[in-house]
Amino acid sequence: QVQLVESGGGLVQAAGSLRLSCTASGRPLSDLDIGWFRQAPGKEREFVAAINWSGNSLRYADSVKGRFNISRDNAKNTVYLQMNSLKPEDTAVYYCAARRWLGVLEIIAGRYYYWGQGTQVTVSS
Repeated sequence: QVQLVESGGGLVQAAGSLRLSCTASGRPLSDLDIGWFRQAPGKEREFVAAINWSGNSLRYADSVKGRFNISRDNAKNTVYLQMNSLKPEDTAVYYCAARRWLGVLEIIAGRYYYWGQGTQVTVSS
């Protein structure tokens, strides 16, 4: 079992930056893929970015490519989401999620089985 805790959310002006962290406890993250997802009010949860267990495979949603960067530090049991050039439409609760590597880096939320509680990101115009 692994517990995930997100941090780093907050209120930022458009064009600003935030760095989210996803820290694990209960077991090492080093053999787990991590995904970031977000959910805005009235919308479905959507994929943002994912990184495989070793960090050599990354995937991004088209809406964040070139602005967001996912990385991991397995020694710190933490995965990061650096968010730059933020837009009001990035406003959402951001969740990190984990799953074992099974050969494919997933972007579907239902295929992740450990989830954090989320952190709010609000981008003002």
